[in-house]
Amino acid sequence: MRDQIFSQDNDLVDFTFDANVANVFDDMVRRSVPGYQSMIEMIGLCVKTYGQDHTNYYDLGTSTGATAVALGVNNTHQNTQIIAVDNSPSMVDKCEKTLNNKVDHAQVICADIETLEIKNASLVVLNLTLQFIAPDNRQALIDKIYQGLNKGGALIISEKIHFNDPQKQQQMTELHLDFKRANGYSELEIAAKRQSIENVLITDSQETHLERLQLAGFSTQACHFQCLNFACFLAVK
Repeated sequence: MRDQIFSQDNDLVDFTFDANVANVFDDMVRRSVPGYQSMIEMIGLCVKTYGQDHTNYYDLGTSTGATAVALGVNNTHQNTQIIAVDNSPSMVDKCEKTLNNKVDHAQVICADIETLEIKNASLVVLNLTLQFIAPDNRQALIDKIYQGLNKGGALIISEKIHFNDPQKQQQMTELHLDFKRANGYSELEIAAKRQSIENVLITDSQETHLERLQLAGFSTQACHFQCLNFACFLAVK
């Protein structure tokens, strides 16, 4: 379904992943996130390198399940379990439908990723998820993921980022707005979405992401993909 949630001049509330968003999420993210398809493809490539036999692959904040599908269809390892987690019942329902007949050995859970136990993991993905976690809680979540990863396992994070240089921040913001316009969003929709989400989606800089991964104890951490103001980070234990 086409995203038209913000096409009407109605009273706005903070953005939430309810049934209305779940129904149009795939269209929304494709038209709002530069490089989104490449993010998913890069996750699929990482499965072959960092996935391990007899381990779990976690998709934390799975939304409609695109990342979980990438983890499954690119998997060449034996006896693995995909665990897709979201705290939105509407998203969980969509994810279950997405994974049906596409991915074997997948479990979809409605839970809070901040309290979820991570264990025997060789891959953990936070795809456009960490930005919705309270900033003061982010280090604890990354630390927990690190503890639940096996040696040689990897954490992949995809996020909207901000830039400490005001000129670069303005440049990337304008290009992102042009990206949305080119994908059919009106000025009303762009402004309404920004107002709805500004208190919900709180970005970090690339430097903050890399410092957080280093503090957690990862042996290597790098930004391996970036398109405008969206970036992907790969950290290996």
